[in-house]
Amino acid sequence: MELPVISNSAPEASGGGCSSSGCGTAPDALGHLPDHIRSKVQDHPCYSEEAHHYFARMHVAVAPACNIQCNYCNRKYDCSNESRPGVVSEVMSPEQAVKKTLAVAAAIPQMTVLGIAGPGDPLANPERTFETFRRLSEEAPDIKLCVSTNGLSLPQSVDELAKHNIDHVTITINTVDPEIGAKIYPWIFWENKRIFGVEGAKILIEQQQKGLEMLTSRGILVKVNSVMIPGVNDEHLKEVSKIVKAKGAFLHNVMPLIAEAEHGTYYGIMGQREPTPLELEALQDSCSGDMSMMRHCRQCRADAVGLLGEDRGEEFTLDKIDEMEVDYATAMVERAKVHQAITSELEMKRALKAAPKFEAEAADKPATRPIRIAIASKGGGVINEHFGHAHEFLVYEVDSAGHRFLGHRKCTAYCMGDESCGDGETVLGQIIKSLEGVEVLLASKIGFEPWADLEKAGIQPNGEHAMEPIEEAIRAVYDELAAAGKLDQPAAAKAAA
Repeated sequence: MELPVISNSAPEASGGGCSSSGCGTAPDALGHLPDHIRSKVQDHPCYSEEAHHYFARMHVAVAPACNIQCNYCNRKYDCSNESRPGVVSEVMSPEQAVKKTLAVAAAIPQMTVLGIAGPGDPLANPERTFETFRRLSEEAPDIKLCVSTNGLSLPQSVDELAKHNIDHVTITINTVDPEIGAKIYPWIFWENKRIFGVEGAKILIEQQQKGLEMLTSRGILVKVNSVMIPGVNDEHLKEVSKIVKAKGAFLHNVMPLIAEAEHGTYYGIMGQREPTPLELEALQDSCSGDMSMMRHCRQCRADAVGLLGEDRGEEFTLDKIDEMEVDYATAMVERAKVHQAITSELEMKRALKAAPKFEAEAADKPATRPIRIAIASKGGGVINEHFGHAHEFLVYEVDSAGHRFLGHRKCTAYCMGDESCGDGETVLGQIIKSLEGVEVLLASKIGFEPWADLEKAGIQPNGEHAMEPIEEAIRAVYDELAAAGKLDQPAAAKAAA
């Protein structure tokens, strides 16, 4: 069976972790997990780098209330152009959420996961959240159910989560130190009153840790999200990673703070800076020694629909859904065929990656250093996007042994339309800044003016690999640079290696 066309998704990324000896070619960052855990998450788009460009997810916004205040959060409505947690265009009732889920699942058969992540906290809205889960369990049993929470109300909700067969939970844990917590959370709402500062942070941390332990003891898989806030918790997150791993979390997602002043958050208004891409990568690498790190997170809206990296929510507004006729029993048959086709494709790719590789002796080759290569892609694992149209660039680290996916760098598109490229000097400067540390940029096409400015910034543009598979293209570019002697390590670096 031919696979469905996938658009606007990130290309496949190796999960290998680079070290001084090379990137390696590990098949997936989840490959070390026990079989019973890996089987649950290897096809989950929110957990697996390998699967997220094949399988889609959606969030339903049924939980408007929140029981804590975060300095990085400002829940806003009708913000269709913003893509960040806590933002939605429509808050729905459980009935509307189920109707939307069935419509999306019928129209997007590769949609496998339904999550509730806000715009407030799902467990601060237990009736609405669990009514949605109960109905979906009955009406759409082929869809996996997930929930994301700040953890304050988690311990008293564990029994109900287990009852609804929810086997994936995400907890946002930004600190295990109440003093640091007081800098992130102004207050919590606990036992019918607001509790401020260190006292409130202490209660929140205790509840998060208790909930984490209760979930893992039940066999419920836990991913931990953490927001990296420079000067507040950035160094401390290494300790957080060690602790949550010791308590059974299987994946850690360290995300960059979003603190643009126009969003109206406390951090944004007060000028708290966001981490640079290189700072984020360095922290993720530091934490990865303790547990698997998630690097493909898009910090989705609370009403996101589609593959990670795309949002098809506008196709499924409530007024449009009211006009749709959905025969979900028939849709489930088609969905099962699509899921089997995708699963077979993934199994074949995993087998190929796991197969022994025989390489020629490299004793006579000079030692070469790793480089970062940025890709403009609309999806499908190929270089198929014009530089000027890209809203993000996918960044890989490549060396003589292999490659690994480092993450994505979001940006404003240089071209506002087919005929308006070349007038965005400020935008181009911001794009170049977002590509810090990148040495080569591959796109299907790059205009003359941005080409020149990229070169001045030390980034080599390359449009020679249009429509080629990304993994093959970055390998070819690296080997070409190495053969030309442009990647030779200095003598001191060779000696250290």
